[in-house]
Amino acid sequence: MVSTSLFPPTGPEGPASRFRLAPDPRSEAAHRRRLLRDIDGAVQSNAFILHYQPRIALDSGERTGAEALIRWQHPRRGMVPPAQFIPIAEKNGRIGAIGGWVLQAACREAASWPEPSIVSVNVSARQLEDGLLLGQVATALELSGLDPERLELELTEGLLVDVAVDMLLMLSAIRDLGVGIALDDFGTGFASLGMLKRLPLTTMKLDRSLVRNLPADHEDAAIARAVIAAGHAMGLQVVAEGIETEAQRAFLSACGCDEGQGYLFGHPLPAGALRPGGAA
Repeated sequence: MVSTSLFPPTGPEGPASRFRLAPDPRSEAAHRRRLLRDIDGAVQSNAFILHYQPRIALDSGERTGAEALIRWQHPRRGMVPPAQFIPIAEKNGRIGAIGGWVLQAACREAASWPEPSIVSVNVSARQLEDGLLLGQVATALELSGLDPERLELELTEGLLVDVAVDMLLMLSAIRDLGVGIALDDFGTGFASLGMLKRLPLTTMKLDRSLVRNLPADHEDAAIARAVIAAGHAMGLQVVAEGIETEAQRAFLSACGCDEGQGYLFGHPLPAGALRPGGAA
């Protein structure tokens, strides 16, 4: 978002701290329209790319797969973060095309990885609402030849608030294909453990907010132990996100957490770095 400040910052007592222009709705709308046109062009020209963040078995240290993360290298704006264009794509009906491309690209890439490495792909609630997801998943698997058990879809925890019956049916049909279904960002406050029983889940991913202060924060440590135990009691694989220190890894491994992601194991990487002989 462009700055709406009339003056450059001059400190806490300077004029910029007292006098600011309110955001201009017309400028914001024009910015969104331009970005939407650029999104359409990017979809048509396959301008999006995927990076992959490794996922690691905490007990052995072996890589079990990776999460696919979309990137957009804009010719004028540079690298545009997903948070800036995905909400616009969702609101304006473009997320279906983007999501379908991501599934196909991720499955095609994962087919080149050693078995049984999995690829996890984030899914928008809009893809479920539009009824597109089952067909997109089936198409991506058929075109890539990837074993369905090596694909995992990640749903955000907030989706549980408004999940409808037809969405549940679609997720069950996807699960029947053999595809895994993960609940992402668990612990951000939307879902209860009881709500998890409504979904055909295979994996629970602990939000980085539950991991950040481990193991020093005793309350967070107790919560992490309880959530990991509850996930296992429900038959779910438990993955912790945001692991940045060896102390966090060791604590989570001791608690029985199955896998982890985070900068301790690697930043998101271009596809070639995860292939056999790559840099990762």
